[in-house]
Amino acid sequence: MYFIIVQLVAAIVLLLWAVRMVRTAVERAYAAPLKRMLAHAEKSRLGAAGVGTVMAIALQSSTAVAALASSFAAGGLMAGTTGLALMLGAYFGSALVASVLSFDLSLFTAPLIIAGGLLFLRGNSRQTKQLGRMILGIAFVLLSLEMVSEATAPWRDSDVLASVIGYLRGDLWTSFLVATVITWASYSSVASVLVIITFGTAGLIPFEIAAAFVLGANLGGTLIAFGMTRGSDVRARRIAIGALVFRGGAAILCLVLFQLFQLHQLGLPGTVGQQASLLHIVFNLGVMILGLPLTRLVANLADRFVQDAPDRGDINVARLRTPALSGQRHPSADSALASATRELLRMSEMVEVMLQPVMEIFQSGDKAAIRRVKSLEPEVDQANRDIKLFLTKLDYDAMDPVQMRRAADLTSFAMGLEQAGDIVTRQLLRIADQKLERRLVFSPQGWQELTDLHARVLSNMQLALNVLVSEDTESARQLIAEKEEIGAQERRSVDLHFQRLRTGNANSFETSDLHLEAIHALRRINSLLSGIAYSILSDNGELRRSKLVNADR
Repeated sequence: MYFIIVQLVAAIVLLLWAVRMVRTAVERAYAAPLKRMLAHAEKSRLGAAGVGTVMAIALQSSTAVAALASSFAAGGLMAGTTGLALMLGAYFGSALVASVLSFDLSLFTAPLIIAGGLLFLRGNSRQTKQLGRMILGIAFVLLSLEMVSEATAPWRDSDVLASVIGYLRGDLWTSFLVATVITWASYSSVASVLVIITFGTAGLIPFEIAAAFVLGANLGGTLIAFGMTRGSDVRARRIAIGALVFRGGAAILCLVLFQLFQLHQLGLPGTVGQQASLLHIVFNLGVMILGLPLTRLVANLADRFVQDAPDRGDINVARLRTPALSGQRHPSADSALASATRELLRMSEMVEVMLQPVMEIFQSGDKAAIRRVKSLEPEVDQANRDIKLFLTKLDYDAMDPVQMRRAADLTSFAMGLEQAGDIVTRQLLRIADQKLERRLVFSPQGWQELTDLHARVLSNMQLALNVLVSEDTESARQLIAEKEEIGAQERRSVDLHFQRLRTGNANSFETSDLHLEAIHALRRINSLLSGIAYSILSDNGELRRSKLVNADR
């Protein structure tokens, strides 16, 4: 019995890790395209649900979609109605993933391991390696499900299991709550549902218990997003609460109806696992279809009843600062550099808070939001001064070349962040003021170009911070590639803008100077963030000395 339990726990841990492995691989390789896709979700509720479905299938996680949606909502880039529609689609997408992976695909396990391993080990590009990682993750999901089936085989005729099943049949609410807690604790509704389906396929549980488990897993999956946004911006919390009302409320209602009408006696075709899989898909499809027309109502109710903290007028800048550079003594240069890096990360949080709501401010001209952003500029300037002063006081005579190079990189990145903050307040906010004062409206095409560029710059900011902390050359190369793509995107936007001018687009004529200045400012911010990558690649001999033709002659 001990060996069986250990094998089952190991299989479930492998399943959780494999699902996470697939999600992180997709995020690392395709984070920017996914975020750009998210930026297009505002067009319609049905379109937002479709985007949510596709993203959940790609990431194999509705929780990951919820995290992305929360960041967009917190930055004012996504309305509550759109966020709810996106989450309803994401829940349906995760149900499709769980159902597809529950099929007997064991014949593909070995080929997937071989293909994924070769791509990961032999791949030259970051995306190829992450594709291999994703394929390996899918293979490990299939392998873990085989392990679950093998581990539970001896239990099928167990007297202990029979007594537990007998109790749960008489108390479906216990089954429901157990599945809710386990799903919430495991942080993956996909993994939980896969285990439930596997139990059903193995004949361990009857359909009524499997149904209660599936409904509980749906509630638990929704609680994950709710807990994740508990300390976030109020707009992100409203989306999570609205999703909890839709999916969580529907799960409870379905269990009540299940007991009242004894739906398990309908005699559905297939094994218990197939029936549970079908229930999971139908439930989330029903929630999406019935919920989409109600998203605006629920979003309005959330706006009304979920309020922000009383003193929303000012950002609590003390929370965004750290005592890492207080007058404490550091036993080594590495320790001091680590403290400076930590302060840089906090400084970057302030700059990100400044940059995130820019598109919302362009639309609304919210004076309070402008004041909140401007209130952070002195803090960013002070953080830059503190970091530079701290680094200049280090004992450079006792430092090796690598440590000296790191100190120079941190100083340079701090200055870049400070300049990025200046661009936000002195250029982008001034553009917002002029747009509001002159009552101008960007053309739909121009506005889309700006939002796409803004979303990509925000994504690259996260990548730049990863490069700062990890000093990973592969990530640095990706950051440089993103910088080149941002430059190309700026040039395309300028070309398209002049095409609109030639066709006589009135909005483009009125906002021409503002549009061009805004895209140039966003490109400059991205260039400043990308500076950290050049030093890392240069130290590893991966940069040419000059871009000039025949410069090496």
